[in-house]
Order: sequence, then C-alpha cells, then structure tokens
Amino acid sequence: MTSDPYAYLAPLLVSENAFTPAELDVIVAHGEGLGLERSSIAYGDGHVGDNPMRICRQAWMPRDAASAWIYDRLERVARHLNAQVYHFELSGFSDLFQYSVYHGSEGGHFGWHIDQVRGAAHRKLSFSLQLSGPDEYQGGELVIHGGGQPATAPKTRGALVAFPSYTLHRVTPVTAGTRRALVFWTAGPPFR
Repeated sequence: MTSDPYAYLAPLLVSENAFTPAELDVIVAHGEGLGLERSSIAYGDGHVGDNPMRICRQAWMPRDAASAWIYDRLERVARHLNAQVYHFELSGFSDLFQYSVYHGSEGGHFGWHIDQVRGAAHRKLSFSLQLSGPDEYQGGELVIHGGGQPATAPKTRGALVAFPSYTLHRVTPVTAGTRRALVFWTAGPPFR
C-alpha cells in the first residue's frame, strides 16, 4: 500500500476494485431488498430518534448466507488497510453493515459527526463503500476533516474509503439523483 511512515495522518485512505461492477450490482439489489427505513441518530443518553442533522434511508444488513461473501471480502480489505497504515488493535466489526441511501428529492445528507458512540463496541476505523457512480447523483460528497483542510472522498463506484472513527466527517446534501453506500466499522479495545 504505502511505505510512508506518516500515512496514518492522512484524513482518509481509498482502496479501489475490491468488487467488480457486477458484484456491486448484487450488493445494491440485496440492500434494496432489506426494507429501508428512515435513519435515526443515537444520542449520548441512549435515546434514538429523528434529527434533521441526518436525512437518509437505511437498512441493517445481517450476516447470512446471502451476505457472508460481502462481509468476508470487506473484512480482508479492512484488515489489509489497517495492517498497512493504521496498525490499530482490531477484534472485528462493531455492528452489522449499514446500507444507506440518500435521495436528492429529500435533500439527503448527514451533518458533521464522529462514529464513536456510547454503548457501541469501541469503533476504531470507519469505512464507506461507494455503490453509486458519480453520474447517478449530484452533491452527496463524503467530506472528512482529519486536521488541516477537509478532504473529499472520491465518488468512483466501488471506492472503499477508510478513516479513523474519531474523525469528524459528513455527507453534503444530495441535490439530485440517489447516492448509495455500504457503511461499516471495525472495533477493538479502547485506545491507550
């Protein structure tokens, strides 16, 4: 991946070609069949509810016979990226994968936030697999603010973006079309 000893300081990493276009189509079809619901936000007090900070449709993707190959592939890629750059102590995924859909007709977006929340396994790395092509929507940029200037993730279909879960990030409003992504997190013991 990289021989740069300071690569972990980059606001994001990108891995491409983990899936073929046909495999991405299968992931989208599977995600669309899960029954999308309006997204909510978990608050520090354990309350979960609607919040205008996040307008999105989502479904949790259980690991089963239909999705095990997706989990297996992304686990290999996540472990590889971690071993090459971050060197975090990881124990596996913190949650089920989240299939997320942002519709331009709803102004889909997710304001600035971090992915570490109380009550969840200690998330260490966040990942977003770009399922839509850049010609399928406008807006909807994944922006990561890891220090210095914010960095915008590529919209290339199949790009897997990785960044530390404590990093501030957002999805800007989708102004037209539909943005689809598969989001997941790896976890491990608390940082020390």
